[in-house]
Amino acid sequence: MVQKSIKGGLELAGAIKRRRNELNLTIEEAALKAGIGTKTWSRYEAGESIRKDKYKGVCKALNWPSFPEKESVDGRNVIDFGDYVNHEAWSPFLAAEFGKYAAVSFVIGSDILLDHIEEDMAALSSMPRGTHIGEISVSWLESLLPVQFLMRYDYDFLYVLRTTVGRFRSQASQDNPMVAHSAIEELALYLIVEESRFLMESMGSDMEECDGWDDWIYDIFDDMDLITFLYSDMYLVQGDTYHFDRWMEGQFYC
Repeated sequence: MVQKSIKGGLELAGAIKRRRNELNLTIEEAALKAGIGTKTWSRYEAGESIRKDKYKGVCKALNWPSFPEKESVDGRNVIDFGDYVNHEAWSPFLAAEFGKYAAVSFVIGSDILLDHIEEDMAALSSMPRGTHIGEISVSWLESLLPVQFLMRYDYDFLYVLRTTVGRFRSQASQDNPMVAHSAIEELALYLIVEESRFLMESMGSDMEECDGWDDWIYDIFDDMDLITFLYSDMYLVQGDTYHFDRWMEGQFYC
């Protein structure tokens, strides 16, 4: 299979930012030279992977012949937790209950997920009401959401998803426990973990300690029903607990 992206990480992200500053470029100027959006460039500086078709543009903007090799410690990438503990989405609750890798994954994943939601919302905002994400040219979320309800993922749905993620981030900053009362809340937490997965798995310095870093959401859910019902070949009829029509209902731990 042809590789479709350049693996991101804090080392590459830091190198991109340092080089941009060396050239006295703003993010807007660098993004313009690279032929990409400012939000996309910002995600690269946050450690997200870079699509292969954007590689040459980024190199051109930074006057690089190619990307530098990643720095490492003893051949392994490292997480600098100091980069995350002061983030607005850092959750002392997650760190205490499930470990610091869980809290890092929430910071990374919620940042990326919000960016992707807002990009899809921006695309849908200029299209007829009722248009879903399968109809826009590029959707970052289409491949992550349950396929049965693709045609229901319109602007209104994305707005609810964005507010749900924002509410969890607010709870995180206030050191409040995280509880999923509805399917949309379970889905939001699941998507946060999935959005963080690539970067988390590329930069863990101690894989023994990192092993199981993504289990925290299932501990919060107390089951794996979300996966069983929404990410399998099961067909859900109207009235089922995980049918789209019931995603906004408070059904769990109420």
